[in-house]
Amino acid sequence: MDVNLEERKNKVKSILVTLPAPESEKSPYFDLANALNLKIDFRSFIHVEGVSGKELRKDKIVFNNYTAVILTSRNAVDHFFRVCDEIRFDISLDFKYFCLSEAIALYLQKYIQYRKRKIFFGKQSAKDLADILKKHSGDKFLYPCSDVAAETTEIVLKSNGIDFTPVILFKTVVSDLSDLAEVFYDIIVFFSPSSVQSLFVNFPNFKQNKTRLAAFGVTTQKAIKDAGLILDIPAPTPLAPSMTMAIEQYIKKIK
Repeated sequence: MDVNLEERKNKVKSILVTLPAPESEKSPYFDLANALNLKIDFRSFIHVEGVSGKELRKDKIVFNNYTAVILTSRNAVDHFFRVCDEIRFDISLDFKYFCLSEAIALYLQKYIQYRKRKIFFGKQSAKDLADILKKHSGDKFLYPCSDVAAETTEIVLKSNGIDFTPVILFKTVVSDLSDLAEVFYDIIVFFSPSSVQSLFVNFPNFKQNKTRLAAFGVTTQKAIKDAGLILDIPAPTPLAPSMTMAIEQYIKKIK
């Protein structure tokens, strides 16, 4: 689809970010709103629901058969410990925790005494984590994930010969957005293909018209294009490594 993006560059006054509102007042979105006099709203287009211990038993995955867990998000941490409580799995002190990043590893303190456990973490990528996991080849790894788990992570783990078992502990569910039916924004910002899907589940007849769409990440950008929509603001880029920077640069070019 040939589109003249220049003709779509109308003044921006309002932005909808398809994420929960930031917990901190130091969010770069608030800085952006103040700097450019924008109205920025937050609304998660998707949410997570946990899989019950009862449902998990149907998959016949026995936690006692595993010596370690791979944790790639805070959601994975929360639902791993929730399910452990539900199925009454007593986690031994020898159990190992392998986290995608140090931030996720530190989040474990919400549930366990950090210094008394065997905790390992990568720098942020699945490749970094796989290099660490290979040093513990004698372990059997449990991999808590969602029903839309990142395929790249599983591909990396398999290609490195990691003995792991994925187990779906939480599901990504489309949120009810019916109250937004008559609300319009100059820019809508997406961060996942699931959020793009949610848009059409809630509004099957959605017409983009003059609404600009911003997307972070290759898979999200592809989802927008596959839906026949126009991608106006991609991120990250060499000049805009963050979504807020990409939006700021876009708006400043219009003025």
